[in-house]
Amino acid sequence: MTATTTTEPRLPSLPRSRRLVGVDAARGLALLGMMGAHLLERYDADGDPSLVYPLLDGRPSALFAVLAGVGLALVDGGSDGPRIPYRRMMARTVVRALVILFIGLLLADLDNLPVAVILQYYALAFLLLAPLMRLSAPVLAGGGLLWLVVAPFVSHVVRGSTELVGPGPQVGMSRLLLEPLGSLGDLFLTGYYPVISWFGYLLVGAAVGRLVLRRTTVALALTGTGLVLTVGAALVSRLLLSTAGAQAALAEPDALTGRGPDGPWFGTTPTSSFWWLAVDTPHTGTPPDLLGTTGSALLVIGLCLLLARTVAGWALLPLAATGSMTLTLYTAHVLAVTSYLPTVSPVTVWAVHAAVALVFASVWVLRFRRGPIEAVTAALVDMTAGPSRDPGPTDDGATRSRR
Repeated sequence: MTATTTTEPRLPSLPRSRRLVGVDAARGLALLGMMGAHLLERYDADGDPSLVYPLLDGRPSALFAVLAGVGLALVDGGSDGPRIPYRRMMARTVVRALVILFIGLLLADLDNLPVAVILQYYALAFLLLAPLMRLSAPVLAGGGLLWLVVAPFVSHVVRGSTELVGPGPQVGMSRLLLEPLGSLGDLFLTGYYPVISWFGYLLVGAAVGRLVLRRTTVALALTGTGLVLTVGAALVSRLLLSTAGAQAALAEPDALTGRGPDGPWFGTTPTSSFWWLAVDTPHTGTPPDLLGTTGSALLVIGLCLLLARTVAGWALLPLAATGSMTLTLYTAHVLAVTSYLPTVSPVTVWAVHAAVALVFASVWVLRFRRGPIEAVTAALVDMTAGPSRDPGPTDDGATRSRR
């Protein structure tokens, strides 16, 4: 069953075939969720766990990572297949990744920075994904899910044998130049978003980007798969943690961090016992955490794709506009939080950040195809690595999309 394309809205400055409103809306939700994770409190005024924060802790950043893989696949042609030669695709991805890496390193060097910048980790994951982009969707999906299960065990063994403890200080340009080996160790293994674990998100996302995302059946399949993974990972974790072995191993807080199974954790779990890998706590990088957040990402993407095919799709346009320029808005958000005023309510601060992002993006796309930083990045990529598509024999450069 293939849905018609007549009811799907589009961003004003973009041809209908160039972007998927559902994907951009999901990316906009990821950005607003990450803002919430940075700004909102983990506990309420009475000291009880916040009802909202658990939805924002770890899941928006995982959604953002999965969508990064989706975006790379769509840029490479999506379900239609490659639009440019392999070498040029590789070159374009490398240049784009280096630009994002440079921005991330600069942001991480800011003074009074209360958030963990994620762009450096994404950029390195882009570099790893680029050579694999031409693999089929089933291979990417299977490899991604396998990676999400196996990588935490590899990380556990390596960190345990080397006594590496994360997350350490953030990796900015200055630290990378002064401590290159330690910086790379944090980025790949022990940091807030270690590439060794998070790379699986991008593999799964690349598989999703190879699907025919305008089909309602595909959106339904993503929604169902996401629900199964989200619930299944939580149930498996609960079952494992209920065993006598897990309860004995995790009865006391970790000696190095003083934290128990509920965290909060930052990137990795302790290596004192393999039972730590059964924990389903945000940012632990365990199989239940990685699979569960992958599931929630697929669930959100599927639902946004479904909503975009209905009348409600028009309500997604502000979110889609926001999601079309996340590099610009994320950068502005990180710059803004360095001047965060503790006397102002965190909810108010988040509301201001979200409102500014939504309004700015909605106005910007009335005139421009890309956000400011996205436009500069695209120009650099085109200039150094060649155009994003080869002109077809009948369209004089305006290649049509069949998606």
